[in-house]
Amino acid sequence: MAMKINKLEIENVKRVKAVAIQPSQDGLTIIGGNNNQGKTSVLDALAWALGGNKYRPSRAQRDGSVIPPNLHVVMNNGLIVDRKGKNSTLQVTDPSGNKAGQQLLDSFVEELAINLPKFMESSNKEKADTLLQIIGVGQQLAQLELKENEIYNSRHTIGQIADQKIKFAKEQVFYPDAPKDLISMTDLVNQQQAILAKNGENQRKRDNLATLKREEAMQLNQIQLLETQLHELNMKHDQTLLDIQTAEKSAQDLQDESTEEIKRSIAAIDETNRKVRANLDKDKAEQDANEYQNQYKQLSADLEAIRSQKSDLLNSAQLPLPGLSVENGELTYNGQKWDNMSGSDQLKVSTAIVRKLKPECGFVLLDKLEQMDMGTLNEFGEWLKQEGLQAIATRVSTGEECEIIIEDGYAVKNKTVESPLINPVINPVINPVVNPMAKPSWKEGEF
Repeated sequence: MAMKINKLEIENVKRVKAVAIQPSQDGLTIIGGNNNQGKTSVLDALAWALGGNKYRPSRAQRDGSVIPPNLHVVMNNGLIVDRKGKNSTLQVTDPSGNKAGQQLLDSFVEELAINLPKFMESSNKEKADTLLQIIGVGQQLAQLELKENEIYNSRHTIGQIADQKIKFAKEQVFYPDAPKDLISMTDLVNQQQAILAKNGENQRKRDNLATLKREEAMQLNQIQLLETQLHELNMKHDQTLLDIQTAEKSAQDLQDESTEEIKRSIAAIDETNRKVRANLDKDKAEQDANEYQNQYKQLSADLEAIRSQKSDLLNSAQLPLPGLSVENGELTYNGQKWDNMSGSDQLKVSTAIVRKLKPECGFVLLDKLEQMDMGTLNEFGEWLKQEGLQAIATRVSTGEECEIIIEDGYAVKNKTVESPLINPVINPVINPVVNPMAKPSWKEGEF
């Protein structure tokens, strides 16, 4: 059985002088009134009564009161919670009369149910984590998101490389007149080497001629110096002259061959091969770019598959509210992130999630319900009834939607429904009924 509040009596807490409430078991019980009348003080007192001293207001006792705060809460299972006396000592009594303490209250009171702003002010990730904790797919979704991030990062890197490859390929020079393959220069080089060898032989012969001429000069000197050997030298000289004649005839017939044509051919081949290499580089760059583009497309498909799995996982989960989801680690409602939700949607989403955190806690406290228009308010109330959830809420209003009106710390009848001056009928959820035109008869310490 979900724990709910049957009755609440508050005295001398913050702005509250004396308020008694018997809230509806299902749906909304709206505490209305103008600003600074004590509406929020009622919620703060209830949070303190059930949540413990960590929710005790910093100035719990009403200003001007000599009587300490007095809190009395009766739960739907008969459990009675009292905080009273100088130190506001907690007393918890079960239906059998046995005494208990805060530990028993903590077993069924969901902290966020009495402190909804804590959930609403949490980060987007914390809200999403809370929802995933409720529906039990947090670990699976975390694994999918990890894989999604890995694929996304890989795809991002591949995309950058593909863009660079495409840009590089476009910047490469292309020569349409160049052959596809590199040209070999081996034959031309061999021809060049043969000609150079022949030219070397010619040079050797020229060097030989020069040597003979030097010998002839030396021999003439020897003739002049060695008159005693003149005859012999003359004979040698004659022979040398004959050799010279023979050598000169041989030298006259020599003709060097030019390598310029081969040099030009080699240069042409070098230029052609340069173009071929440039074309090959461009082809390789385009091939690389295509491969990375294909990888990018495949990773995009993988990313969509992961996101589809995430969507299927969330769609198959029992979400506390239709339209709730988690996208990229953030809570969404009807496709809107938290900061784009209306204030009323934020309240509804928060209530739905907190309701599922601890199902045995059948109530929730809501402040500032003036964010909802009447249509939204009625719709929200019907949803609460369908969920079997009790909501005690405040609203800056004195309209007929308010079961209770707080004026100057008292609970009074809603004047827009029935004037207490004409027919001061006691409303079962209002105690005491106070004529706003008359002074209250309540005395401190006497509820």
